[in-house]
Amino acid sequence: MTVLDAVLAEITGERLREAAHAVTNIPSPTGREAPLAHLLAGRLAAAGWAATAQHLDEHQANAAGRLRGSGGGEDIMLYAPIDTFTTGEPGIDLPWIGPELRQDMLPEARDEGPFVSGLGAGNPKGHAACILVLAEALGRVRPQLDGDIVAAFGAGGMPTNAVEAPGYPERANTGQGVGCSFLLERGWHTDHAVIAKPGDFVAHEEVGLCWFEITVPGIHTYAGSRHRLPYRNPVVTAAEVVTRLEEWLAGYPARHRTETALPQGIIGSIAGGWERLLAATPAACRIRLDIRIVPGMAPLALKRELTEYAARLSAELDTDLGVEMVLAIPGTHTPPDAPIVRGTIEAWEAANGRAHEPVPDNSGATDANILRARGIPTARVGMPKVTSGEFDVDFSRGMNTVDVRAMRKLCEVLARTALTITTKGRK
Repeated sequence: MTVLDAVLAEITGERLREAAHAVTNIPSPTGREAPLAHLLAGRLAAAGWAATAQHLDEHQANAAGRLRGSGGGEDIMLYAPIDTFTTGEPGIDLPWIGPELRQDMLPEARDEGPFVSGLGAGNPKGHAACILVLAEALGRVRPQLDGDIVAAFGAGGMPTNAVEAPGYPERANTGQGVGCSFLLERGWHTDHAVIAKPGDFVAHEEVGLCWFEITVPGIHTYAGSRHRLPYRNPVVTAAEVVTRLEEWLAGYPARHRTETALPQGIIGSIAGGWERLLAATPAACRIRLDIRIVPGMAPLALKRELTEYAARLSAELDTDLGVEMVLAIPGTHTPPDAPIVRGTIEAWEAANGRAHEPVPDNSGATDANILRARGIPTARVGMPKVTSGEFDVDFSRGMNTVDVRAMRKLCEVLARTALTITTKGRK
């Protein structure tokens, strides 16, 4: 029996299902990942890894562990974020996620045939569970390694700013890759990395993202004086601006597509006026949008493109739109012939029994951008989007459901990649 065979024999459906339950049942909204980080660090330590829960503050923490090799080889990091896209708390998620929290939107794992559902069960927790089960299998087998294997679970991996609610950190930077960045700052560097995130393919690059705030000016006045005083309601003007922006965003991807990326943009929020004081118009209305950028495109280039459009739109609407960039994370690229990319593709092909085909038109951004920006060549690989004839799969359902059968295959890809990198020269 080879080392790979021994490791894969330890990765059973029962263990994968148990791990998916364990991580899903511990709430870990962005900014409050510490309890889950402690569970992960504890299980790594119990499996023989040198492990720690690395706190950013009292509420937020990463988990990381190291399985040491002889020191004569190269190190690899297997990485997954652990915070969820939404919180599972009605007072925070409603009504924007829908009229109510469905069962899959709660941090309560449940079995549905070959699936496990619950908040974040698919993305990111099912992927984190794969790394955890693989790490425990490696701990039981104890293969002779030349390089180290690092298992890392990052807080704050979702594209979000801080949750403003009681019991959450007061820090403004709890998302957007803050945990991954902190992990690397504290010395958890490796020669290569693989990030486990959704998508049944191997990616060597991905888009970044920029957030913008467009301010629509108006006049603050009173409903009872609309007919007596100057009147310009920015909420009304914003409606036209939003419609025109949506048309501009629809044409944006075709102007910037690459071989693998089709960067998208959306209007995510609009705010203006006092909800308690509907008798008054506000002096301004704010529109916020997320626009993705391909690797190699500078955030300022996108800002100038949007600003030029806003200037033309201002002239047409007889207003003066303000444009500010409020967040910028550039897209990143690892050369496709890099060892980690080639090794992950070879592992994917061996696990799937067919040739790997690059998937085009991607527009998702992950902590891979943080890893690559800090100088670590990184490949991304994950599980396919869940499909089922038994339930409808909308965006939330896809995030909140994982297929245990797909978990097993992802574990094999990760195992093959990690052992290839860290045992070069060994069979």
